[in-house]
Amino acid sequence: MSILPLNTTHYPAVIELGNLVHGENYIDLEGIRMMHQRGTQHGLNASFIAVDESHRVVGFRTAYSAGQWPIDKWCSTTLWPVDPMQMAYFKCIAIHPEAQGQGVGPKLLKASVDVLKQQGAKAGVAHLWMQSPGNAAVKYFSKAGGKLIKAHDDRWLDLSLYEGYCCSVCGDECHCQAAEMVLEF
Repeated sequence: MSILPLNTTHYPAVIELGNLVHGENYIDLEGIRMMHQRGTQHGLNASFIAVDESHRVVGFRTAYSAGQWPIDKWCSTTLWPVDPMQMAYFKCIAIHPEAQGQGVGPKLLKASVDVLKQQGAKAGVAHLWMQSPGNAAVKYFSKAGGKLIKAHDDRWLDLSLYEGYCCSVCGDECHCQAAEMVLEF
Protein backbone atom coordinates (compact mmCIF):
# COMPACT_ATOMS: atom_id res chain seq x y z
CA MET A 1 0.00 0.00 0.00
CA SER A 2 1.36 3.41 -0.98
CA ILE A 3 0.13 6.86 0.09
CA LEU A 4 0.59 9.46 -2.65
CA PRO A 5 -0.35 13.13 -3.06
CA LEU A 6 -3.55 13.56 -5.06
CA ASN A 7 -3.02 14.77 -8.61
CA THR A 8 -5.27 15.33 -11.61
CA THR A 9 -4.60 11.87 -13.08
CA HIS A 10 -6.29 10.37 -10.00
CA TYR A 11 -9.56 12.29 -10.42
CA PRO A 12 -11.55 9.60 -12.31
CA ALA A 13 -10.67 6.89 -9.78
CA VAL A 14 -11.40 9.20 -6.84
CA ILE A 15 -14.82 10.13 -8.27
CA GLU A 16 -15.69 6.48 -8.84
CA LEU A 17 -14.58 5.46 -5.34
CA GLY A 18 -16.32 8.38 -3.62
CA ASN A 19 -19.61 7.58 -5.32
CA LEU A 20 -19.26 3.86 -4.58
CA VAL A 21 -18.68 4.45 -0.87
CA HIS A 22 -20.91 7.49 -0.19
CA GLY A 23 -23.67 7.31 -2.81
CA GLU A 24 -24.44 8.59 -6.29
CA ASN A 25 -23.45 12.18 -7.07
CA TYR A 26 -21.36 12.49 -3.91
CA ILE A 27 -18.42 13.75 -5.91
CA ASP A 28 -17.94 14.89 -9.49
CA LEU A 29 -15.12 16.39 -11.56
CA GLU A 30 -15.85 19.97 -10.50
CA GLY A 31 -16.02 18.88 -6.87
CA ILE A 32 -12.69 17.06 -6.82
CA ARG A 33 -10.99 19.94 -8.63
CA MET A 34 -12.29 22.36 -6.00
CA MET A 35 -11.24 20.07 -3.14
CA HIS A 36 -7.76 19.71 -4.59
CA GLN A 37 -7.42 23.48 -5.03
CA ARG A 38 -8.63 24.27 -1.50
CA GLY A 39 -6.13 21.81 -0.07
CA THR A 40 -3.11 23.29 -1.81
CA GLN A 41 -1.26 26.16 -0.18
CA HIS A 42 2.36 27.34 -0.36
CA GLY A 43 2.95 24.68 -3.02
CA LEU A 44 1.94 21.92 -0.59
CA ASN A 45 -0.99 19.57 -1.29
CA ALA A 46 -2.88 18.20 1.75
CA SER A 47 -5.00 15.66 -0.17
CA PHE A 48 -3.83 12.07 -0.67
CA ILE A 49 -4.72 8.75 -2.24
CA ALA A 50 -3.92 5.17 -1.24
CA VAL A 51 -3.00 2.73 -3.98
CA ASP A 52 -2.63 -1.03 -3.68
CA GLU A 53 0.03 -3.26 -5.21
CA SER A 54 -1.80 -3.27 -8.56
CA HIS A 55 -1.84 0.57 -8.56
CA ARG A 56 -5.61 0.68 -7.97
CA VAL A 57 -6.88 3.63 -5.91
CA VAL A 58 -8.36 2.05 -2.78
CA GLY A 59 -8.70 5.18 -0.67
CA PHE A 60 -8.51 8.94 -0.65
CA ARG A 61 -8.56 11.82 1.82
CA THR A 62 -9.21 15.41 0.82
CA ALA A 63 -8.36 18.22 3.21
CA TYR A 64 -8.70 21.98 2.95
CA SER A 65 -5.94 24.35 4.01
CA ALA A 66 -6.65 26.81 6.81
CA GLY A 67 -8.21 30.00 5.45
CA GLN A 68 -9.16 28.36 2.13
CA TRP A 69 -12.62 27.00 2.85
CA PRO A 70 -16.03 28.48 3.62
CA ILE A 71 -17.08 28.38 7.25
CA ASP A 72 -20.82 27.69 7.18
CA LYS A 73 -23.75 27.20 9.56
CA TRP A 74 -22.52 23.70 10.40
CA CYS A 75 -19.34 25.09 11.97
CA SER A 76 -19.41 25.83 15.70
CA THR A 77 -16.51 28.27 15.65
CA THR A 78 -17.06 29.46 19.23
CA LEU A 79 -16.40 25.90 20.41
CA TRP A 80 -13.18 25.47 18.41
CA PRO A 81 -9.86 25.42 20.31
CA VAL A 82 -8.07 27.58 17.70
CA ASP A 83 -8.81 30.69 15.68
CA PRO A 84 -10.92 29.87 12.60
CA MET A 85 -8.13 31.13 10.32
CA GLN A 86 -5.85 28.43 11.78
CA MET A 87 -8.44 25.66 11.30
CA ALA A 88 -8.08 23.26 8.38
CA TYR A 89 -11.00 21.15 7.17
CA PHE A 90 -11.06 17.40 6.60
CA LYS A 91 -13.46 17.30 3.67
CA CYS A 92 -13.78 13.71 2.53
CA ILE A 93 -12.45 10.23 3.00
CA ALA A 94 -13.42 7.07 1.19
CA ILE A 95 -11.92 3.61 1.54
CA HIS A 96 -12.87 0.83 -0.87
CA PRO A 97 -14.89 -1.84 1.00
CA GLU A 98 -12.21 -4.44 0.20
CA ALA A 99 -9.55 -2.25 1.87
CA GLN A 100 -11.49 -1.21 4.97
CA GLY A 101 -10.08 -2.27 8.31
CA GLN A 102 -6.50 -2.36 7.00
CA GLY A 103 -5.30 0.97 8.44
CA VAL A 104 -5.69 2.97 5.22
CA GLY A 105 -7.76 5.76 6.82
CA PRO A 106 -5.24 6.55 9.58
CA LYS A 107 -2.37 6.60 7.05
CA LEU A 108 -4.25 9.05 4.83
CA LEU A 109 -5.15 11.23 7.82
CA LYS A 110 -1.53 11.32 9.01
CA ALA A 111 -0.32 12.36 5.55
CA SER A 112 -2.86 15.20 5.43
CA VAL A 113 -2.08 16.37 8.98
CA ASP A 114 1.66 16.44 8.26
CA VAL A 115 1.10 18.75 5.28
CA LEU A 116 -1.54 20.90 7.00
CA LYS A 117 0.92 21.55 9.84
CA GLN A 118 3.58 22.57 7.31
CA GLN A 119 1.02 24.96 5.82
CA GLY A 120 0.51 26.56 9.26
CA ALA A 121 -2.76 25.01 10.49
CA LYS A 122 -3.08 24.33 14.23
CA ALA A 123 -6.10 21.99 14.03
CA GLY A 124 -8.60 20.48 11.63
CA VAL A 125 -12.35 20.07 11.81
CA ALA A 126 -14.50 17.42 10.13
CA HIS A 127 -18.18 16.63 9.82
CA LEU A 128 -18.27 12.87 10.13
CA TRP A 129 -21.08 10.64 8.94
CA MET A 130 -22.61 9.19 12.10
CA GLN A 131 -24.63 6.62 10.11
CA SER A 132 -21.53 5.00 8.65
CA PRO A 133 -21.60 1.25 9.33
CA GLY A 134 -20.93 0.79 13.03
CA ASN A 135 -20.30 4.55 13.27
CA ALA A 136 -16.84 3.71 11.95
CA ALA A 137 -16.10 7.28 10.81
CA VAL A 138 -16.47 8.71 14.31
CA LYS A 139 -14.59 5.81 15.88
CA TYR A 140 -11.66 6.19 13.49
CA PHE A 141 -11.45 9.97 14.01
CA SER A 142 -11.76 9.58 17.81
CA LYS A 143 -8.96 7.00 17.82
CA ALA A 144 -6.79 9.57 15.98
CA GLY A 145 -7.40 12.08 18.80
CA GLY A 146 -10.45 13.88 17.43
CA LYS A 147 -12.86 15.42 19.94
CA LEU A 148 -16.61 15.76 19.44
CA ILE A 149 -17.69 19.42 19.33
CA LYS A 150 -21.34 19.07 18.33
CA ALA A 151 -23.77 16.72 16.55
CA HIS A 152 -25.75 18.18 13.64
CA ASP A 153 -29.03 16.76 12.34
CA ASP A 154 -29.76 16.76 8.59
CA ARG A 155 -26.23 17.90 7.65
CA TRP A 156 -26.55 16.61 4.07
CA LEU A 157 -30.28 17.22 3.52
CA ASP A 158 -29.85 20.23 1.20
CA LEU A 159 -27.23 18.36 -0.81
CA SER A 160 -29.69 15.52 -1.36
CA LEU A 161 -32.72 17.73 -2.08
CA TYR A 162 -31.10 20.32 -4.35
CA GLU A 163 -27.84 18.93 -5.71
CA GLY A 164 -28.70 15.35 -6.65
CA TYR A 165 -26.83 13.57 -3.87
CA CYS A 166 -28.26 10.10 -3.20
CA CYS A 167 -27.32 8.96 0.31
CA SER A 168 -26.38 5.29 0.53
CA VAL A 169 -28.57 5.03 3.67
CA CYS A 170 -31.46 7.49 3.14
CA GLY A 171 -31.71 7.75 -0.63
CA ASP A 172 -32.80 11.08 -2.13
CA GLU A 173 -33.66 12.73 1.21
CA CYS A 174 -30.70 12.42 3.56
CA HIS A 175 -31.42 12.81 7.27
CA CYS A 176 -28.06 11.52 8.47
CA GLN A 177 -26.31 13.20 11.37
CA ALA A 178 -22.86 14.73 11.31
CA ALA A 179 -20.45 14.69 14.21
CA GLU A 180 -18.48 17.95 14.15
CA MET A 181 -15.09 16.86 15.45
CA VAL A 182 -11.79 18.69 15.92
CA LEU A 183 -8.31 17.25 15.80
CA GLU A 184 -5.61 19.51 17.27
CA PHE A 185 -2.11 19.22 15.82
